[in-house]
Amino acid sequence: MSTPLRAEAYLAPETLAQLAPFELRARMLIDGLGSGMHASPRQGQAVEFSEHRPYTPGESLRHLDWKVFGRSDKLYLKRYEQETNLDVMILVDASSSMRFGTIQNKSGWGGTDAGRTSMQWTKFDCAAAITVALAHLCLEQRDRVGMTVYADEVRSTVRRSGARGQWRSLVKSLATVKVQGVAQPARAIDQVISTLSTRALIFILSDFQHPLDALRDGLAKTRFRGHDMVLVRILDRKEIKFPLQGLRRFEDMEGQPPLDADAEVIREAYLHELQNFDNELEKLARSFSYDMLRLDSHDSVGPALASLLSKREVAWRARKRR
Repeated sequence: MSTPLRAEAYLAPETLAQLAPFELRARMLIDGLGSGMHASPRQGQAVEFSEHRPYTPGESLRHLDWKVFGRSDKLYLKRYEQETNLDVMILVDASSSMRFGTIQNKSGWGGTDAGRTSMQWTKFDCAAAITVALAHLCLEQRDRVGMTVYADEVRSTVRRSGARGQWRSLVKSLATVKVQGVAQPARAIDQVISTLSTRALIFILSDFQHPLDALRDGLAKTRFRGHDMVLVRILDRKEIKFPLQGLRRFEDMEGQPPLDADAEVIREAYLHELQNFDNELEKLARSFSYDMLRLDSHDSVGPALASLLSKREVAWRARKRR
């Protein structure tokens, strides 16, 4: 008899506490239909003041600013930014390289197919924890959140929704999807943005173990459509530090032939190439004004996400002051 799925097992209490002070902000103005907390380009009767504009004879006096009139003897109307809901889409890489992990599963963790078969805390498990945390934050803000899990093709899609049961739908998909194949991010991005009728905030959670050309076109199309994006690069600590010694066999998890090499001989070259690729990925993200977050899968996801949310909130408040 299978163990009942518990969505609560996918979100650690400490992560909730670390994210509680923050709100998820989009950098762009958005077009929404519901009543939420994000700025919309539509002017209306909302709670957040935007600016004044001169009164034109014949207009309603309902939004006349009498305090300004008293000080200057001039007629100005208050304009407001309509507050609306944010659409968030999370793309999760489920290619074979995301099965990699070098520490045991974390205590109390609900588990994924990758983690259960390897008995390790994998990069995909880390991506699942990030997804669940972001989804919880979105739903608390009354935003809509959806998810696409991809590799060589789209493996699973959970349509955008702000319903409370959405969290459980995301968890069920993450817990059961097969993690295998070669990542094709451009294909997944194309499919996702074809379903978006309004501007959205898109997260890509991946180790990005593929040529950047496979990603560049997708990012360009996303920017052209007016969407915002965050790239989250997840690597295992051994991939980051490369603490190996002696003669080793290195096996590619996505089909390339194995390589026998002395770890100490190749360490410097490996770390140099890793840093170069990381710099190029960040440069690519910045060229489209997107954010990038690096994450060691051995670390708790809460502090890294809190840092990202804080950075975006500072940028959002700076835009509001302009």
